Amino acid sequence: MNILRHSKWIALGLSFLGAVSASGEERLILDMVHHNPGDTPYESAYNDPSVIKEMGYNGKVYFLFESPALAINWESVDADILPKGSKEREWVDAKAADIRAMQAASKAQDIDVYAMSDLILFPKRLIEKFGIEKTFGDPKHPLTEKLLRAQINEMFEQFPDFDGLVVRIGETYLNDAPYHKGHINDKSNPEKTIIPLMQILREEICVKRDKQLIFRTWRAFDDNAQRYQTVSDAVEPHPNLVISIKHNEGDFFRTKPFSRCIGMGRHSQIIEVQCAREYEGKGAYPNYVAHGVIEGFPEHADMPEGAIHSLRSFYEKTPELFAGVWTWTRGGGWDGPYIKNEMWPDLNAWVMAQWAADPAQSEASIFNRYASERLQLSGEDVARFRKLCLRSADAVKLGRYADRGELSYVWTRDQGIGWPKTVKNPAKQKLSLQGKDQSIAMWQAIVELAESIQWADAATREHAIGSAYYGLRLYEIYRSVLYLADAEANHDTTGIQKWIQAYDQAWKTYSQLPQQYPSIASLYTKEYGKTVRDQADKHVNRLRK
Repeated sequence: MNILRHSKWIALGLSFLGAVSASGEERLILDMVHHNPGDTPYESAYNDPSVIKEMGYNGKVYFLFESPALAINWESVDADILPKGSKEREWVDAKAADIRAMQAASKAQDIDVYAMSDLILFPKRLIEKFGIEKTFGDPKHPLTEKLLRAQINEMFEQFPDFDGLVVRIGETYLNDAPYHKGHINDKSNPEKTIIPLMQILREEICVKRDKQLIFRTWRAFDDNAQRYQTVSDAVEPHPNLVISIKHNEGDFFRTKPFSRCIGMGRHSQIIEVQCAREYEGKGAYPNYVAHGVIEGFPEHADMPEGAIHSLRSFYEKTPELFAGVWTWTRGGGWDGPYIKNEMWPDLNAWVMAQWAADPAQSEASIFNRYASERLQLSGEDVARFRKLCLRSADAVKLGRYADRGELSYVWTRDQGIGWPKTVKNPAKQKLSLQGKDQSIAMWQAIVELAESIQWADAATREHAIGSAYYGLRLYEIYRSVLYLADAEANHDTTGIQKWIQAYDQAWKTYSQLPQQYPSIASLYTKEYGKTVRDQADKHVNRLRK
């Protein structure tokens, strides 16, 4: 079933006939669990298609290592590429069986099945057999193009239940693909790579097979309006061709600009939204982003008049281009923190899915339905929960970032805390530090609100309060690190000693949280260095001397 053209989806007793675009095509409401590459896959309710269907989704995107690109046998090209009985073939056949079971589970719920795939990705034995180590990353090379078309053919022939391909060219992950190799040349070059690749895929997937192609822009043509327009002008639109773009430029950082490419060109666009943000705790603490994504974050309020600055303004100004929403309920980034309770990403995902079905709704009305229907809150508790969630967005922004992004975006991410560079402008540095104090005050208010709400059951109450304390204690560590960096930059020995004591106390209280609130997420760690190279704790220990 191609969900852009067939409207028959109903959930929660609500008809989703409202989920139809201005062109008469049904909007995509997709979800994906983005497992950590090389790590044990998430145990998540959102792996279950019946769960996301109930939430309002009509399609599931399976992650990179659940893609048929890794599970085809290549026999139509050459049976010796993955010969029967080889360890490579056994791995591929086992992968195929797993994928078919996953797809069958989605089809049983009458939701569509999409596979996200890195391109270009071939078996190592194929690359060696054809001697294309230096050329296979070029989609314009005749042999690469031939093999790519054969790959697409096998994917849809061997996995006929899958409805479309989500193409990623910004990076290539091989952590869980031991027998494949991936690469693409000039990934951000429209003429050499993006346009010819998109044209091949459009012909093979959209035209020949009447299947869906979702082409991701990230790290290829997502943050350059001229490059985006070049691609849009060169590739003929098709009802089955959709371009996927994150709601802000680059990655999911609050202070990044709203994407200038949203609403541009002549191709339908689906907007990517991360519900458990990898740079902001991964759902370990309250962090309500759906309001800002839909109605606009305050940091985008000063965009030029008439500019698209939110999903609502995108929908209102260019409804013919609005293809829908694609959430990542879980994942992005690497490692932890690992959550045990999915309350906070669930809120973001449910609101996004419900809004995408009928964008005429206000975000506030959907939020209130979540509070009453999903959390069984009533009366003043709904208002308290609303205040808690909106305040969480401000607390994260003030405690994690500096104005206009002068503070390094990646000084903290995943389960690590790095050493931040101070803002160069003294006045802005002062404002940044004041923001950290304001953030702590907000987190204290969030804890008070969580404690004041009459939650439906003891487990929800324990997690709501515990996760609020998680945010407070973590952001106390953040504040001490940022003040220490400032004191060091200003050779303030008194300040250094003061904030070392605050740092030690913050870690002590943070580390004690799991004893009182066992449902909270795993903790950040002082020594984590995979994606945070310059650990804050090492700097603090040097300052102790």
